Amino acid sequence: MTALRRAPIERSMIRGAVELEETARGLLPHRLPRWARRQIPDRFMVQTSAESAGIRLALRTAADVIELDVQGRRIADSASTPMSPSVYEVTSGADLVASSAVPVGSRFVFTFEDPSGEVVPGPDATARFEGLGTGVERDLELWLPYNDHVELLELRADAPVTAAPEREALRWVHHGSSISHGYRADTVTGTWPVVAALRAGSELTNLAFSGNAMLDPFTARTIRDTPADLISLKVGINIISGDAMRMRTFRPALEGFVDTIRDGHPDTPIVLVSPIWCEPVETHAGPTIQDPDRDTEWSIAEGGEDDVEKGKLSLRTIRAATAAIVGRRRTDGDERLHYVDGLSLYGERDASVMPLPDNLHPGPDVQRLIGERFADRVLAGFKPRKLQRSRP
Repeated sequence: MTALRRAPIERSMIRGAVELEETARGLLPHRLPRWARRQIPDRFMVQTSAESAGIRLALRTAADVIELDVQGRRIADSASTPMSPSVYEVTSGADLVASSAVPVGSRFVFTFEDPSGEVVPGPDATARFEGLGTGVERDLELWLPYNDHVELLELRADAPVTAAPEREALRWVHHGSSISHGYRADTVTGTWPVVAALRAGSELTNLAFSGNAMLDPFTARTIRDTPADLISLKVGINIISGDAMRMRTFRPALEGFVDTIRDGHPDTPIVLVSPIWCEPVETHAGPTIQDPDRDTEWSIAEGGEDDVEKGKLSLRTIRAATAAIVGRRRTDGDERLHYVDGLSLYGERDASVMPLPDNLHPGPDVQRLIGERFADRVLAGFKPRKLQRSRP
């Protein structure tokens, strides 16, 4: 057995982050820059934006065995609630070639009834991958769990490891809700943006934040400053679920979000994606609440159709408003702005055979369906520009 040797974790290895923080022990990837993190308005977003959705290490190696030491942190409703292992995965091209399940580590104790967000420290863990080698150097991507905040501590392998070179692939920056973050997916490579990126061969930066696709200005400015060949924005469901806006505020907020991104990406294609099918708020207003008559998670709408007539939002009105904004802006000259109806990714007919397990979030089957459709119907239509690559 060949002994494992330490391989420095180089900044250029880390993909899908917008900022890297050097800690006393290693490297901590972030999906929001420090100035934006200081503007986060609540503890729930502190954790969800810190989670590693889409972040991975891009490696070139002939190693048969790789180990990665990490300190992970996941949201939990108490300091003692049993938690499923964290799953780290390795891909070669579009193929999953190895996975490793390890204990979570630390906890971010949070409920909406008790939103203090206490951090309960836990042990480090080691993700170990075996049977990787073919005797020839190849490029691998080591994906971090989408629902864990992960500090990278040490990398070891039984052969030299370097950063994989940049590919001339479509740099795709995506923003969305928990559906895009991956909630209810089995693992990170089953989240729909990663499914789409692997299928299309794109370089993904996933800026989806569970519960927090709220058209926040700091998110728009982060996207504005992130290199991209394509930007997609999937917004609407969080705004309804939180009853956060009325039509009067939603339309200018969406316009301003796009305006800010355009300040840094005047010619980059932007795709506005309206919400997928979600029966409780198709024609009814939010917020979404848990059905008090059920013991398991099941979302229903608290508002009604009469509330929509008074200016509250439903998915149907959000889709119409988003399509109208895109149409007007294209008429005014922004022909690189595009609209995708979320119902083309998952609609009422799909829901009849592949229902949402909690009446709000896609399960693993629908996550994969959305990813495959997005790759084939959206990503396939855009090509990368040959630009100087930069890393945080």
